[in-house]
Amino acid sequence: MSFSSLVQDLTLRDSSAPRRRGEASVSTVDDRASRTSHISRAMSYASTAATSVSVSGDISSQLHAGYSHPLARSWQAERQLTKSMLIYPLFMSDQDDEEVLIPSLPNQYRRGINKLVPFLEPLVHKGLRSVILFGVPLRQGTKDALGTAADDPEGPVIRSIRLLRQRFPQLFIVVDVCLCEYTSHGHCGILRDDGSLNNQLSVDRISDVAIAYARAGAHCVAPSDMNDGRIRAIKLKLIEEGIAHNVTLMSYAAKFSGCLYGPFRDAAGSAPAFGDRRCYQLPPGGRGLARRAIIRDINEGADIIMVKPASQYLDIISDAKDLGKDLPIAAYQVSGEFAMIHAAAKAGVFDLKEMAFETAQGILRAGATILITYFTPEFLDWIE
Repeated sequence: MSFSSLVQDLTLRDSSAPRRRGEASVSTVDDRASRTSHISRAMSYASTAATSVSVSGDISSQLHAGYSHPLARSWQAERQLTKSMLIYPLFMSDQDDEEVLIPSLPNQYRRGINKLVPFLEPLVHKGLRSVILFGVPLRQGTKDALGTAADDPEGPVIRSIRLLRQRFPQLFIVVDVCLCEYTSHGHCGILRDDGSLNNQLSVDRISDVAIAYARAGAHCVAPSDMNDGRIRAIKLKLIEEGIAHNVTLMSYAAKFSGCLYGPFRDAAGSAPAFGDRRCYQLPPGGRGLARRAIIRDINEGADIIMVKPASQYLDIISDAKDLGKDLPIAAYQVSGEFAMIHAAAKAGVFDLKEMAFETAQGILRAGATILITYFTPEFLDWIE
């Protein structure tokens, strides 16, 4: 019953109450006092009734108390961003003293090995736990059709692995395994005469490179080439080498083709000399293909599943977590995502820090437990 109808009902009942024969009429003042008393009781009852109606049977609608305090808000997250979740991408040049800003990738540099330790020391002190290395050969004549420089013992990646193991023993070293930075054609494997990817030769070569990085001291090898069967080949060679027990295998299982890699290719010098990578990287709409690739790589021995890019593929991250319930899920917030956030923040669209956290929270909410991001140095400060 609504408040207005309740008051009307009580008033009518009062005015129509029967009086005994011969009884004098109540004074006007007494009538008015009586009606006021009834209305007061009605208002009190109506207030109680309204509260009861809004709560009883629908108590789950009362949500605000659960996030009324900043700490309570943080408890609502299934996963909270921590420093141990972060992996920082590093571009390692074969020019030992190089430290060059990458124009399309804000605040990111390509560095030679002599610049690596001074740069990382303060980040490690702040809590940096992991990096992922990308080699960038710049010397003339280094690149060829087979990517032979990828596992050169004097190349930037293997030298960086050894230095980091010596100077930062607690730092977890992930190494990207691919040929695109080292091939003259810029593709992620060995090509046939017609320019298509030779999957078998590419897998043999990629797996050899992964073993070279593992022997040098990498804690984790992460093949990003997207050739069929490379996870199985690497796992078998790790077993043969007797190091499968302490070298993690992270698969770029769901790596999608698209336009978000431009700044990375500027940094690594890895743009294809011709064509594109759509025949071996996944099509943006290929959710079913991504699920099949994730299942395949889990069955072939991957220890971690990665989805790349991240923010545009939250459904794939969720699928990866569903398919790999017992595996860590990594998401790579790629160079184009990072550059877009910076560009929009610079234009005043939003605050940089708030959007960095918002995108990270979305990626974690989707199911990721590892975040590869160029925001890592900032997060090390912001999480404090």
